[in-house]
Amino acid sequence: MRRLVLPFLSVVLAACATRPVPEVPMTMSEFVGEVRESVHRGHDDLLSAGLGLDGLRAKSPAFADAAAPTADELRRRAIHASWNGIADLGPLGGYGRVYGVVPNVPGREYQAFARVPGARSPHRVLLQAPDAFDARARCLVVAASSGSRGVYGAIALAGAWALPRGCAVAYTDKGAGSGYFDLDSDTGVALDGTRAARGTAPLEFEPARIAAARGVAIKHAHSGDDPEADWGRHVLQAARFGLAMLDRAYPAQAPFTAADTRVIVTGVSNGAGAALQAAGLDADGLVDGVVALAPNVHVDGGRPLYDVASEAAQLLPCALTDARFDATPFARTEGAPPPAWLARCAHLRERGLVDGSDRVAQARSALDRLRAGGWDERAIETAASSTRFDLWRAIAATYAASYLRATPATIPCGFHYATVDARGAPVAADAPTRAAWWSDASGIPPGAGVSLLGGVDASADPTALGIDCLRALWNGDGAAAHALRASVSATAAKLPRADLPLIVVHGEDDGLLPDAFHARAYVGALDAAARHPAYWRVPNAQHFDAFLALPGFGDHYVPLLPYGYAALDALWARLVDGAPLPPSRRFATTPRGSGALERAALGLER
Repeated sequence: MRRLVLPFLSVVLAACATRPVPEVPMTMSEFVGEVRESVHRGHDDLLSAGLGLDGLRAKSPAFADAAAPTADELRRRAIHASWNGIADLGPLGGYGRVYGVVPNVPGREYQAFARVPGARSPHRVLLQAPDAFDARARCLVVAASSGSRGVYGAIALAGAWALPRGCAVAYTDKGAGSGYFDLDSDTGVALDGTRAARGTAPLEFEPARIAAARGVAIKHAHSGDDPEADWGRHVLQAARFGLAMLDRAYPAQAPFTAADTRVIVTGVSNGAGAALQAAGLDADGLVDGVVALAPNVHVDGGRPLYDVASEAAQLLPCALTDARFDATPFARTEGAPPPAWLARCAHLRERGLVDGSDRVAQARSALDRLRAGGWDERAIETAASSTRFDLWRAIAATYAASYLRATPATIPCGFHYATVDARGAPVAADAPTRAAWWSDASGIPPGAGVSLLGGVDASADPTALGIDCLRALWNGDGAAAHALRASVSATAAKLPRADLPLIVVHGEDDGLLPDAFHARAYVGALDAAARHPAYWRVPNAQHFDAFLALPGFGDHYVPLLPYGYAALDALWARLVDGAPLPPSRRFATTPRGSGALERAALGLER
């Protein structure tokens, strides 16, 4: 049995104490630095950077100089990447035909670095102010990025719904994002997205100097703040920034306040979790309504993402070797489970984590353990994609570093981030690779030329070493495990005010954030407190609409974004027309199969 070594304890534990954060609202001048204004008209626009739907479907826009792209080029590519990371824009997916539009929306952007009280690193905030702002509606939609993406990470939901109807949109990267810092060149990301050397400009993320440190520092992992605990505050600051920038964008209509401007908060995945956190912290009635789509949210007594992800990383490879998954997308390679998954069963048996004398019995035992922990059968099946793409390990490694306030030199379980050469050996990133991080990266490596290294050995199941260590940080009894669990506890969402209009939407086949652990648990807590939001359950919907364009995968599922747009429509009718909040419901959906998606398959009219 391989030993789990936690050499980082002495470095991180002192930083893991919960810091008090005042709930008193700050004035904008107290939390925002320099504001950058940019104009986007003509060949450019707010919603697609001038690409339109056809351009968003095409390959990523090229840089004229790969080593030194302009701010406009970086913005265009970041918007392209954010759309394609969230929406199914494939030819069979129906975007632009069955649901969704991408019109040209001219206007201006205002962005800045903002900071919550006590934070070491800023979060990026951005307002999109359309020229055709509806002065009669006075609407501000506020959204946090999905996943750990950059500041445009919610544009396919919030921007696509709000901008065409004349609403302004305020975004935040919620303290994560793609502002990677390169330790070899000592450079980070400036306000306009270009790279700058330490000390030459305010940077999106600037870790402390570490002697002889090499590789890449990731904002979500290394900010030193546990940003997830502040996601709600990031959203509320973005809302206040948005209102202040509306004064600047439309001075004839100023001032804009929560009393005379409808403030709608929305988001997908982590962005939806941030929206619900914000709702729970909104003591001043800033927010008028919330739509949360597939939220990563946990309430006291529930199972948070780190618990579920580290368990999935450990057990799912073995569980998915069961014969019932032989026809499941991504569960087989040339008709057989990946060899490392088969080796995982033996490894788990050796550690006493599953029973059975053969691989078949061991797979069933792993399945039984997952079910006992609350996993639904369909979520397990869909999770084959996340398992095949090694997402569980990537997520758990980044979140563990964040929860333990790790530096690039003290990431738990021996992990680190770096660019690599053709043999997989760490090397310094070249200028073109560094330049594209802000536009292309998802905020959690691997990706955009940055690899997740360490936590492996030369066995038949090489990643089990690091995964066991990550799991031990959740269910272990050491000081690091206690510190990590304390950080996770600080991320629990508080319940919102009783009269807040709230619509929660979740796919029943979500294999990354299973409904049972997130939306269903959150709605259950609201119900127990005699607060009854609209809870929309979507059969045959999973977490990643972008995955639906992959061959053989979209045949089984419907997209989730149409239900987000429909929920925002319903919330708008509630706020503007006084219509009742729609009822909770379970939609009758039909997977598209091998053909193109049709409107009837979504069940929205039934």
